[in-house]
Amino acid sequence: MTQPIVNLQDHEHAAQAALGEAAWAYFSGGAADEITLRHNVAAWENLHLSPRVLQDLRGGHTRCRLLGRDWPMPLLVAPMAYQRWAHPEGESGMVLAAAAQGCGMVLSHQTSTPLHDVGALVASDAERGPLWFQLYWLADRGALRELLAHIETVGFEALVLTVDAPVHGVRDRERRHGMPLPEGVKAVHWPTSDPQNKPRTGLCGGLADAAPTWADVQWLIGQTRLPVLLKGVTHPQDAVQAVKLGAAGLIVSNHGGRVLDTLPATAELLPRIVQAVRHQHPQALVLVDGGIRRGTDLFKALALGADAALIGRPALYGLAHAGARGAAHVLRLLRDEFEATMALTGCAHIQDIGIDRLWSPEPVYVA
Repeated sequence: MTQPIVNLQDHEHAAQAALGEAAWAYFSGGAADEITLRHNVAAWENLHLSPRVLQDLRGGHTRCRLLGRDWPMPLLVAPMAYQRWAHPEGESGMVLAAAAQGCGMVLSHQTSTPLHDVGALVASDAERGPLWFQLYWLADRGALRELLAHIETVGFEALVLTVDAPVHGVRDRERRHGMPLPEGVKAVHWPTSDPQNKPRTGLCGGLADAAPTWADVQWLIGQTRLPVLLKGVTHPQDAVQAVKLGAAGLIVSNHGGRVLDTLPATAELLPRIVQAVRHQHPQALVLVDGGIRRGTDLFKALALGADAALIGRPALYGLAHAGARGAAHVLRLLRDEFEATMALTGCAHIQDIGIDRLWSPEPVYVA
């Protein structure tokens, strides 16, 4: 008899059974020895809660405010490439799942479904979460301008520039199995060739020469009416520089452990980033991703100062074995667990979630 799926680990096991070896290696694998991949999960587990009792929970809700708008839930689906490789419904199924649960979605630049098709499915849904688009830097600024205009026309509400992957991470599992994308699955908005067509030398066969710089970030912010967030910020000085240049916020991320191994877990990185940014730019958004597997993890992220969090692989695992319904179930589980955690720690609203709801070995004396 098949066991019921009641948590995100169950979805992961079902996805592994449904996916081929190459697809599983691509979606689940991390960089090098996968130390950061594992540590991302463990770091949230190692934080402990400190509930308050007998709090007034009447009228409680999970609504949050991001970029000047109110949303149902402080949770977004992180950008992930080639979702139609995981399931034929792909990004269309994922965005419908997110909207059904009041969660946001950040569509990957390497989407295997056209961005206008994805946006059209949910743009008019008043109960959905944020709809953002993730960018990788394109050296061809003309092509980038065209893409920006397309993104704005479709109705995406923010841009998320990934800044931590100027070159591909060293992923052993992926190198063993390759990336045999199925027929018809490709990154539909990715350039098919190098428009400059120049021989290159330098780091990583010249690929590092095209890596974006702070000047490129400043140029991008000046080219769009949409707010720009930087994803992949792990150093406090970079965080401060980003908001000084006009970024609306940043996402504390180590790319799910997929790019550079032995980075600290995002749960460890988050407090320093929050402290650095909020001291000088209290209005800037700080989000976090990496390793969130329970509603308690989402609660801990907010307690450490994040405005919201992103969930990646677990949503993809739900999609892989059960399409949009599976992805929606993953997000529903997280939402239910998060609400239960709020109630059990005495927090009626997002604003009630603070560092005092995390246990510390230091004694706290109240006069």
